Amino acid sequence: MEGVMRGLVKAVAAPSGLVYHDDLPIPQIKDDEVLIKVHCTAICGSDIHILDWDEWSKKRIKPPVTLGHETSGDIVAVGKNVTDRKVGDRVSCESHIPCGKCYFCTHGMPHICKDIQLFGCTQNGAFAEYAAIRSDCTFLLPDDVSYEAACMFEPMGAGVHGVEAAQVEGKTVLVSGCGPIGMTAISACKTFGATKVFACDLLDSRLAIAKDMGADYVFNSAQVDLPAEILRLTGGLGADAAIDITGAQAAINADLKCLRAAGRMVCVGLPSGPVTLQDMTDDLIYREVTLTGVSGRLIWDTWRDFAKVMSGPYYKLDKIIGGRYTLEQYEDALAAIRQGVPGKMLLYPDASTQKSRLNCKVSEIFL
Repeated sequence: MEGVMRGLVKAVAAPSGLVYHDDLPIPQIKDDEVLIKVHCTAICGSDIHILDWDEWSKKRIKPPVTLGHETSGDIVAVGKNVTDRKVGDRVSCESHIPCGKCYFCTHGMPHICKDIQLFGCTQNGAFAEYAAIRSDCTFLLPDDVSYEAACMFEPMGAGVHGVEAAQVEGKTVLVSGCGPIGMTAISACKTFGATKVFACDLLDSRLAIAKDMGADYVFNSAQVDLPAEILRLTGGLGADAAIDITGAQAAINADLKCLRAAGRMVCVGLPSGPVTLQDMTDDLIYREVTLTGVSGRLIWDTWRDFAKVMSGPYYKLDKIIGGRYTLEQYEDALAAIRQGVPGKMLLYPDASTQKSRLNCKVSEIFL
């Protein structure tokens, strides 16, 4: 497909905003790629990392690059070697693009591929009208999943992956950080059999939503002694597992103190810089706490697990979506995020599509 399109570009290797273009070339697909007409794309925390140009970004990103990876849309062209996708397929995208050849790819761990590429980070993404991606990194959407719901598979899958790693069935679990991924982790904990879910955040508005998403107890971390509260509610034992979504040093250290001996700590959120453990000897070693990280999603197991969460009684998409904006309104969307407005902000290349969703009923989102 020839022509130009609108899109948002991270232009320079420095702290900066996005640059809006209306003359970007429509991507020319390779033989193993598909071209997607983007329906909507959610803004990710990693997009904010890139705009702020933190240490994570400096190591990985080489501007100029079109950002955006939490997306869904329709395939409008396929490469000549693509046989499992066709024009008209509705898809969302896995942002981790594995090489398929390294040790990890050949041993069932493509999500931690040694030479992984990142859609919308290390290669152009979906803050645009069209996006190109390798066909095996697309996920065919069930007929009953809307484009908006489909945008959530990639980001919320990270939270579900954290829940999978925490092995929550029959356990008490602390979820630290109640942004959209944390809210999904709360719902996933309940869906997969956690007996009690504790949730903490610094914003009361998020905690109210966390309660709606299945949390049994919520705490403002700035207003309570969190370890003391968790110990009180667990008979002095501590939580069986903790899932950190924040990536913040203070939260990670507090989470460790909330765990029981032989508990399990899973880190999902990306720190903006190095993290120092406050008391590794007493909090980790002597108590034989397991500390692990998760990267992205298990391809495609986590996607199927998230589908179970999404169709269950705890997950509420209307609570996850914080706002809808046209591509040209991206600055308003970013401002809402920085102001702490709860939920995911969605960008729509087609303004008519965005407007049609503003007043839709929750039940219609899955139609």
